[in-house]
Amino acid sequence: MLSLALAILYALFLWWFSTGVILFLDRLPPSTYRWSLFGASLVGLASVTTVVGIAERVDMLGAYLGFTSGVLIWGWLEMTYFMGAITGPRKAPCPPGSRGRRRFWLAIQTSLYHELAVVAIGLLLFALTWGQENQAAAWTFAVLWWMRWSAKLNLFFGVPNLNEDWLPAHLRFLTSYLAKRPMNLLFPVSVTAATVVMALLIEHALDFPPESFTAQAAVLAASLLALAILEHWFLVLPVADAALWDWVFEPNGTADVNKDSKPPPSVASVHEPVLRRDC
Repeated sequence: MLSLALAILYALFLWWFSTGVILFLDRLPPSTYRWSLFGASLVGLASVTTVVGIAERVDMLGAYLGFTSGVLIWGWLEMTYFMGAITGPRKAPCPPGSRGRRRFWLAIQTSLYHELAVVAIGLLLFALTWGQENQAAAWTFAVLWWMRWSAKLNLFFGVPNLNEDWLPAHLRFLTSYLAKRPMNLLFPVSVTAATVVMALLIEHALDFPPESFTAQAAVLAASLLALAILEHWFLVLPVADAALWDWVFEPNGTADVNKDSKPPPSVASVHEPVLRRDC
């Protein structure tokens, strides 16, 4: 059981640390973004190569490498969005009076190219591991994608905490697509469904020896899902989750080299505020 506990701690650390790195790089001057993206691209490509190399590896190390690769690939894609490399055709605020489907479509256009890139990379990961024993990276990526869109839909229907101050300066126009509501009917469904899947993953893990590939991969995925569920709760509870990453800021918690920007959402991306029903 110690190995399962270590897997949980590793998932927590990787989520926390990788998020902090992205927060730090995003707060640097925009002139540094191309170098950050270059480095992230090398990490992303190395991770894709790792996914191919471990496709038939079904031990504890294979589970860790697959999980880590999935998270790093996701982080690479998130950096391309928050640093403005891959966003969408629309880079303007929501036109006053937009409603319904038009409102939704305009919001989608703010990140359309990025969404297509996410789908393409996800399909690539599943294609590379199709029929292979080790699909940990692909399923890790799928969990991150699912929970981000769950959060986006909840933001569309309305939640109390939109975290609009977390957007970097060049994406501040997205605040015009936001609205606050006490709660929406989708939120309990989203959290409940994710919690059920998390419980099933844990139950599945306990059916195998703790140090087996299956047990380790299931616990790592369940831990990531638990963190995403927690971030969903941050959308409705009066909790300042930004305090988790104070270590990336100046000692006073406010000063930085890019004073007009705020930290972006975590690697799980569940705070990405894009959708709203009315302006």
